Amino acid sequence: MNGVLHLSAADVRRALPMTDAIAAMREAFAQLSRGEVTMPTRLHLDAPADHGVALVMPCHSNAQKVFSVKIVTVFQNNVQRGFPMIQATVILTDATTGTPLAVMDGASVTAIRTGAASGLATELLARANATTAAVIGTGVQARTQLEAVCCARPIRTAQVYGRNADAAKRFAREMSEQLGVTVQCAESPAAAIKDAGVICTATPSRAPLFADADVPDGAHINAVGSFRPEMIEIPPATVCRARVIVDHRQSAHEEAGDLLAPMRAGLIQETHFGTELGEVVIGRAIGRRNAEEITLFKSVGVAIQDLCAAARALENARRLHLGTLLNSAS
Repeated sequence: MNGVLHLSAADVRRALPMTDAIAAMREAFAQLSRGEVTMPTRLHLDAPADHGVALVMPCHSNAQKVFSVKIVTVFQNNVQRGFPMIQATVILTDATTGTPLAVMDGASVTAIRTGAASGLATELLARANATTAAVIGTGVQARTQLEAVCCARPIRTAQVYGRNADAAKRFAREMSEQLGVTVQCAESPAAAIKDAGVICTATPSRAPLFADADVPDGAHINAVGSFRPEMIEIPPATVCRARVIVDHRQSAHEEAGDLLAPMRAGLIQETHFGTELGEVVIGRAIGRRNAEEITLFKSVGVAIQDLCAAARALENARRLHLGTLLNSAS
């Protein structure tokens, strides 16, 4: 197929089922920890007057011979404006010839790959017998978190908490139907997580969402909402007593507010979050050490996730004849 393939959000969702996305994340984090990726720190462009930020995320995979770049915007007030909070575009380019390959809806790639990373972390870190989940947040990211967790563990029931009660009810109803599990609304974050084997946080919070005493022993936490130093979802005390695994050490040191806050307070050292998920994937590091341990996967999101997810979506789209060809070679 010649030319640049455009994949809409619907195309991406069809081309990137969650099981494939989790497999792509396994490869992404393995490449990252093996040193097969060139991935500059993402560029932040703030729009403070409108409570927004644009992120530019480039990447090169030596293993796959592909360049990617994602431009993503996050505007906190967009829900009130009738726009999505997260909007993005991903571009793939052949890294042997420089030929453009695809342009696709980046918001759907972001949501799926973020969920899939948590699904992979849940596979590697959660207790094998975990059957209950909790989700704090009701947006697109929260939905793919629960979807991925249900792929990774035999979840039978889930609790959801959101500040907007109507959104939480809609989440519970729609995700129950989609996943075939019982999803119920919780009255508070504490009530949501009190019996959870897997906890997912996907909010833009700047303060801990629950108290450390609320976290049950043996729980696994996927914390994906915060991606800037001032954003915090997880209590410092929970961070201190958890086995912490990050998506990328350098990015965590620069952007993971959940980890930076207790480090700046002198409660932990950098070594407390020195293990990457990819190191667990390739067997260089261990994950969960015992059934009572709390495990915490702290993700700020990294560009190799977009590259591997988009590359898998492109591969599947070609096979399934999805998308629109933007131009052809003569």
